[in-house]
Amino acid sequence: MSDQTTPQDPTTQHPQPKQPADDLEPPGLTGEMSQEPDHGEETYVGSGRLEGKRALITGGDSGIGRAVAIAFAREGADVAISYLPEEEEDAQTTRRWIEEAGRKAVLLPGDIRDEAFCQQLVEDAVAGLGGLDILVNNAAYQMSQDEGLRGITTEQLDRVLKTNVYAMFWITKAALDHLGKGGSIINTTSVQAFEPSPQLLDYATTKAAILNFTKGLAQQLAEEGIRVNAVAPGPIWTPLIPATMPEEKVEQFGADTPLGRAGQPAELAPVYVFFASQESSYVTGDRLGVTGGRPL
Repeated sequence: MSDQTTPQDPTTQHPQPKQPADDLEPPGLTGEMSQEPDHGEETYVGSGRLEGKRALITGGDSGIGRAVAIAFAREGADVAISYLPEEEEDAQTTRRWIEEAGRKAVLLPGDIRDEAFCQQLVEDAVAGLGGLDILVNNAAYQMSQDEGLRGITTEQLDRVLKTNVYAMFWITKAALDHLGKGGSIINTTSVQAFEPSPQLLDYATTKAAILNFTKGLAQQLAEEGIRVNAVAPGPIWTPLIPATMPEEKVEQFGADTPLGRAGQPAELAPVYVFFASQESSYVTGDRLGVTGGRPL
């Protein structure tokens, strides 16, 4: 759980707009951000809720994935992370935090748009961890388009769909041979599944698909004792934001939420821990929003 020794005002406990609109090349590196996100490095305190578990997190090098990796490790899990080769610097930082928690870290670089890599990813994670208990399908790609549908090229659509949806199918399918009773699959959907932004039409479409995949798969796997749930973040401050959105959107990112600011990755990690742990043993096919007050 997070350290909550003193009361905090949720509207002011993290930075508010205006965020710096750094000029980052996609997918963006944390170290290139002038305002780095909070992943819970100094605040997340574990309590053994995932002791002895083995988890694979896609997109685990930075942002939400890094926060989840840190939380899982501090809760007692060994963690494998997948990431693009160009994100190696971020991945090594995540490795350090996992190992400082006394847990094993397995780094698996590659492009999840490739089906063969997705299959190998799971096999390598299982080999490195000695098994698999938790799968977090978190990796995603977006690119804002002010021209709307007219600005979405087939190349962009292909990248968004393969990263966000195809890879989830491929990786999950491969993981089913290793997840046993008590296993947990957690998918990252989005407030965009419920409230699509016009400039993120293709991304929002994939996030709606992830939500339906979660609901349907949960029914398929219930009799096998495997639970499937989703986390629906609102606007969360990660390297992907300045790397894929126009300057004016970055500066005001999160300002339209009731809490008036973007969320930090550290604020999502406890939700993933909940879905991965025994505390959610009677929860499957559901979703939990972390949106700063925006309704789902």
